[in-house]
Order: sequence, then C-alpha cells, then structure tokens
Amino acid sequence: MELSYPPFEMTDPQGKPAGVSVDLAEALGAALGRPVEIRNISFDGLIPELKTGRIDLILSSMTETPERAQSIDFSEPYLHTGLALLVGKNSAVASVGDLDQPGRRVAVKNGTTGQLYARDHLARAQVLVFDGEEAAVLEVAQGKADAFIYDPMSVLRNAARHGEATRAILQPFQEEAWAIGLRKGDDALREQVNAFLRDYRARGGFDALGEKYLHEEKEAFRRQGIPFVF
Repeated sequence: MELSYPPFEMTDPQGKPAGVSVDLAEALGAALGRPVEIRNISFDGLIPELKTGRIDLILSSMTETPERAQSIDFSEPYLHTGLALLVGKNSAVASVGDLDQPGRRVAVKNGTTGQLYARDHLARAQVLVFDGEEAAVLEVAQGKADAFIYDPMSVLRNAARHGEATRAILQPFQEEAWAIGLRKGDDALREQVNAFLRDYRARGGFDALGEKYLHEEKEAFRRQGIPFVF
C-alpha cells in the first residue's frame, strides 16, 4: 500500500502503518494464519511490484478497472465509492460537465482513476498530473486549477482543511469499487481472501472500521443523502 492516503493508508505519530487498510490487512493475516508485512510503495508502483512477486497483495484503496484487470486479478469488492470534485470556493464549476472546455485546468493524481477519467473524457481541458494528493489540492486552493478529481471522502476532508479557498462537489459522477489486488492465477489465495471479506462483513468488521476512522464523513454523507461507502 501507499501510506499517504489517510484515514485508509497512513502512518501514526510513531511512524508505523495505520488506518482502515492496515487494520483490514491485519485481520486478513490473522484469518489466514499468516504474518503481515506492510510495504510502503508509490501507488503507480504497486501493480509492477505485485507482478514481479515482491509483494503478495495490494490493499491500497485501489479501484478495480478493466484496464488494471488485464494485468492483475482482484478480490470481490470491499468498498463502493466513486469520483467527485474539489473546486475553488467561488468557482462557477457545478459538475464534471463544466470541465471539458478550453481554458479549464484539472488536477489529478498520477496512477488514479481520476487521471484515467480525465484522459478519456476531458480532451479539451488541460490536465495537470501530480505525484501526490496534497500538491493537487493546493493547485485548487491557490486558484491554479479549476478542479481536483478524487474520491468523495478525500474531497470532503480536503474541503474541510481548505474551507476558505475550496468547496466539495460530493455526488459521485462515476461509481467505483475498491478491491484487493492479486497476481494473475493466484486463485487459491483469491478464494481465501473472498471468504475472509464475506465473513468480516457479516461479523460487522466494516461497520466497526467506519465508526473508528470515518465517523465524521459518514455523518456528512448522511446529511447530503449520499450512500456511505461501506
């Protein structure tokens, strides 16, 4: 996982891996009777590391896409989300449809589905690709970009952090699902992972993660009538 995506993948004050995905990985390891080693890898490097055998699983808020599924396998989805917009506080942008025009500048993070969406749907806009989330957010906050395409929870969090300069358009314009990535042909492990996910959900594990890490986001989504991700 890439430990730069709180509250899903991050480090605690002692520098240790923490967050939703870390708790989920530890629970998975316990269910399989396997030790867990978290490796911090840049998001666009995760699939190459998996394919070359340096890691066994990707658990890093990764959206299952047809393009990615050509090179790796995925578990059953464990979280449903989508793409939303962070825009300037006084921006005239009201939806993603307002972005595909000359003169618009759209920030995306490298390797994400936001980048893929911009590539495929925003041919007339200027797409700005950043390696980190914070750099893309600052581009909007400083008025250098019209929007940042990212998931609704992160958009909500960043709008709260930069409330004087940004606002969130949370209703997803593209539905997505996150899943655990596995090497092609690793079918036995995929079956074990899927069995764990079903059991973990039935035992309330995802509900507990939502309350532990995403309580404020859950309430904000409820107020706006948007289904919560878990």
